[in-house]
Amino acid sequence: MNDVARAAGLLRAGELVAFPTETVYGLGADASNPLAIAKIFKVKGRPADHPLIVHLPDVSHLECWAVDIPADAEKLAAAFWPGPLTLILKRHPSVLDAITGGQDTVGLRVPKHPLALQLLREFDGGVAAPSANRFGRVSPTTAAHVREELGDVAAMILDGGPCAVGIESTILDLSGGEPRILRPGMLDADALGAVLGCPPAFGGQQNAPRVSGSLEAHYAPRTPLQLAAAADLAAMVRKALDAGRRIALLAAQPLTLEHQNLVWRRASADPAQFAHDLYARLRELDALRCDLILVATPPADEAWRAVADRLRRAAAGSK
Repeated sequence: MNDVARAAGLLRAGELVAFPTETVYGLGADASNPLAIAKIFKVKGRPADHPLIVHLPDVSHLECWAVDIPADAEKLAAAFWPGPLTLILKRHPSVLDAITGGQDTVGLRVPKHPLALQLLREFDGGVAAPSANRFGRVSPTTAAHVREELGDVAAMILDGGPCAVGIESTILDLSGGEPRILRPGMLDADALGAVLGCPPAFGGQQNAPRVSGSLEAHYAPRTPLQLAAAADLAAMVRKALDAGRRIALLAAQPLTLEHQNLVWRRASADPAQFAHDLYARLRELDALRCDLILVATPPADEAWRAVADRLRRAAAGSK
């Protein structure tokens, strides 16, 4: 029996399996098994009302999980699935409350990773798979990150190498009247708008569905993380060093200042590469056990929106 077949068998038996997607590694469970879903919440320490995303083998499974599927969902699925897009749709009556957080909507996607697709097709059903880390902490982008974070709580970890995208999927709400991005990802509003006819709006309105990764504090290292404008970095570093603090700096350019208590890691000036590297860099800097991680604030433009979102929530979660 190969690894994929064994992993699918473990899922059918109600066990947890960690597996790669193009975004981050997920901690998977049979989305139709309430006992298996309960294990995810227990292992992660995840709030019971925080919904899960269900990963599907292909678009043909959509009608098993959603009802009143709009034409826009079919267009977007044709254009971007498999890929880093989660659609929020009206849930099928059979979907577990634990999956949706008790809401009338469900998040669905088809991941673009060959190993994930092999697993999902072998399993032939929906797999709920939040990121394979403790709730609120930095998401894993390698199998080694999963092992470091969760140890042996998963019955199996499928190793598919580093994730290609590196941050979580774009979440688009199609359950209301107007398409709205509830969590930005590297699939941006312009790309979605080219299919929809106009770019979607941003942010949830009153009574919008709760979605994964939308809490103010999330994606956080244990070391306090602070964002700083590039022009302020040197002064902030000097002040912290003068106070005897050890600083880890993530920025595109090094400071002219050198100090034994200052560690610098180069950040890419390209938003896609920055996103790819982000969680691995945060884990690396967190392991140094410095007193503070300083990150240069990314540019305020659309290409950096998803990166800025993750950094803002990481800063809030590390306080």
